[in-house]
Amino acid sequence: MPLTLNEIRRNCEQARLRMQQARDEGWAFGAFNLDDQATLKAVVQAAVAKNAPVLVEVSQGEVDDIGLDNVRDMVDNMKYTYGAEIYVNLDHSPNVEAAKDGIEAGFEFIHIDVSQSNHDATEEEIVAATLDVVEYARLTGALVESEPHYFGGSSNVHEEEIDYDTIKKTFSTPEGMKAFVDATGIDTYAAAIGNLHGKYPVPKILDLELLQKLRDASDAYISLHGGSGTPGHYFQDAVRIGVTKININSDMRYAYRTTLDKVLAENPKEYSVAKLINKHVLPEVQKVVESKLEDFNSAGKAVAV
Repeated sequence: MPLTLNEIRRNCEQARLRMQQARDEGWAFGAFNLDDQATLKAVVQAAVAKNAPVLVEVSQGEVDDIGLDNVRDMVDNMKYTYGAEIYVNLDHSPNVEAAKDGIEAGFEFIHIDVSQSNHDATEEEIVAATLDVVEYARLTGALVESEPHYFGGSSNVHEEEIDYDTIKKTFSTPEGMKAFVDATGIDTYAAAIGNLHGKYPVPKILDLELLQKLRDASDAYISLHGGSGTPGHYFQDAVRIGVTKININSDMRYAYRTTLDKVLAENPKEYSVAKLINKHVLPEVQKVVESKLEDFNSAGKAVAV
């Protein structure tokens, strides 16, 4: 059932309050992608097990597959069934229209990422689109996230090594962050400090000194995309410095796929794949989420819905 505008506004007000509390208290929201109902259930069960608040997020591919209103309904059903503190993030929304659709659907968090669909977008074009979304988000109070550049990688398992010489060319700068936040009025800045979308053969290395400089440059919230494959100690330090949102996707997909491959091979005569997923795959994805919630220091931080 669609939420009323007043209900959406109350949810967004609560999300804003909780983001500020995360900043003040030194913890971060985990933002976990929703691929299907089993993934959502794994995230929710992990949140309940760790008594942690979570964001469930979808990007355009999931939106096209599931639908914005269906995502909202699925999350709300889980939220009230399990008594979990859950918010919804529209991740990497490729254009202004799609971001506005997410706002109208009642998502509390909106990430506008024009450069994802157009790698050659100028900073002026990105600022203009972000400004449009920030203004429209006043309708509900949704928090808006953005960045002034293309963020590399993909939410998959990569075989190539990480080319840090290339990646460093797109690292955030304190001056750039402050200018972008001032120009757009965004709530959350997606920082690039060595984080990269996807899972790679080697662990990722985060530039924590740069992160501290970014934290000192602006009062905006800071998010880290591409958290999969990052050693936990980096997250623990990043949260202490002041990161309040960390995205995880590929680690979950890797656990899902490798576990499913294994149980299908072990059960060649079982044709109820959903049964195998619920019994074997879901718990492995849940373990991934629980471990991240510990690293993000959000375990024990949930409030009643």
